[in-house]
Amino acid sequence: MRIASLKGRAAIVDGDVAHDLAVVSGGEFGADPSDLYGRWDALREWAAAAELGGGTPYKEADLGCPVPRPPQVFALAVNYQDHAAEASIEAPEHPLVFTKFPTSISGPFAPIELSTNRADWEVELVVVLGRPAWQVPVEEAWDHVAGLTVGQDISERRMQFRKPFPHLSVAKSLPGFGPIGPVVVTADELDDPDALHLSCSVNGELMQDGSTADLIFGVAALIAEISAAVKMLPGDLIFTGTPAGTGSTRDPRRYLEPGDVVESRIEGIGTIRNECVEAKR
Repeated sequence: MRIASLKGRAAIVDGDVAHDLAVVSGGEFGADPSDLYGRWDALREWAAAAELGGGTPYKEADLGCPVPRPPQVFALAVNYQDHAAEASIEAPEHPLVFTKFPTSISGPFAPIELSTNRADWEVELVVVLGRPAWQVPVEEAWDHVAGLTVGQDISERRMQFRKPFPHLSVAKSLPGFGPIGPVVVTADELDDPDALHLSCSVNGELMQDGSTADLIFGVAALIAEISAAVKMLPGDLIFTGTPAGTGSTRDPRRYLEPGDVVESRIEGIGTIRNECVEAKR
């Protein structure tokens, strides 16, 4: 199943057509995409028995954020070995978890508003929770996942590295610094949800090219680790980390500028495309 937000309404996407969920379910499910994750088991049961014929063609530009109001947003630092190496950081023994504030989350084709000349790109696999998770063992972790989507953890590097301590959460939570989409895809749609090719290009130039098989801590391990300390909720997001190729680790360093177009892709899920624009004061 592939869940989308089409003009703000929850939809099931099948190829180049979509089904308005509130309509095809006869009102059993509402139009608000955020409400679906709290009823994920019921939605999966309904979808398994539903016969959805036809459908309505849709435009890519009509796709909005598939999880517009996540209760909590978790993120991982240094979760790929090659990214640790390029940043000259020792690979962590335990997941380095921080938070992004929910107001940073935006849609798959939303602009990235730049109020800084130190914004950097980070393509990431994003996990969407479909069940509450509290002290979940690794072997049961995938049972709590609604689906997966593409994300960009845009990062303001000057603020992030301000001394004496890192300021990860604030530096990665500026408005629009968390675009996700284009859809949320259930794991059963993917050949191997633990090994997905992901890439990022800026203005057509390939910057990042990796696989989620190279995560230091995979999806199940992250859910187990986070839920050991925090009660996780349906609709929560986990930005799982980024592979090598970020702008701040290049020589010379490269940062995003107004007019740049960031395109982020994950195998089996889709592509998000975000143009950088100058922030309005």
